[in-house]
Amino acid sequence: MTDTPFVTPAWLAAHLDAPGLVVVDGSYYLSTMGRDAEAEFREGHIPGAIRFDIDAVRDEGSDLPHMLPTPEVFAARVGEMGIGDGMQIVVYDGAGLFSAPRVWWTFETFGASDVSILEGGFPAWKAAGLPVEEGPARPRAKRSFTPRVDHSAVADLADVRRALETGSAQVVDARPADRFAGRAPEPRPGVRSGHMPGAYNVPFAEIVQDGRLADADTIRAALDRAGVDPSRPVITSCGSGVSAAILSLAFEKIGRPARSLYDGSWAEWGTRDDCPVETDDR
Repeated sequence: MTDTPFVTPAWLAAHLDAPGLVVVDGSYYLSTMGRDAEAEFREGHIPGAIRFDIDAVRDEGSDLPHMLPTPEVFAARVGEMGIGDGMQIVVYDGAGLFSAPRVWWTFETFGASDVSILEGGFPAWKAAGLPVEEGPARPRAKRSFTPRVDHSAVADLADVRRALETGSAQVVDARPADRFAGRAPEPRPGVRSGHMPGAYNVPFAEIVQDGRLADADTIRAALDRAGVDPSRPVITSCGSGVSAAILSLAFEKIGRPARSLYDGSWAEWGTRDDCPVETDDR
């Protein structure tokens, strides 16, 4: 198996008006990127697309960034967006491939049955000379979304601790190497630098090329360099659960789906005094 849920810009352009299809702009950027996802959407988006903001559709009772909301909240919010049962969902982002996998993973975790990612994202759409729409999203009729949560797809702090202590799963961190090693500061204030003892590092930039997921051989090579055995269970992690989904997508591509994604990721682990942190001083 080497399959991933991508559709090409040409395919999407040909099916843009198909009944039951909804295009979702899932753009999100770190503060260090200096980009405004909402402003960029208003300046130009795929015609008919809606905005899915992971900082808005989240667990508002948590002080961690964009944690998954409850099933009831998720169902209500996406239903208001016009996304309902049985619809075909195509997600993209403005970076090419950064936050769209997080939105893909979110919909799949809540039980959506047909979720795809636009290959190359909005940059590829524009490069193909396809139409762009300005302004806010068009209102869509409210739909009913029935959440069917795959709890096994989400790892919490206890799951990660258990995996690290027992070796029951490999924790693979998608953050850049300097942040993983503790040589570069975290972008969020109050978060320690370094990594979980026993975690592996596969920076997401090593498996994303020109806004697209790298081929299977490149992914396998990156895992091999990091010492990750794709035949063993994996929990993906990162700074706040966004680029971890790129790793999850990569494991799907090589036919070795990750066991789960650590939703709290380093934003949780790196702020807790009871969670050990290692750094690489070399």
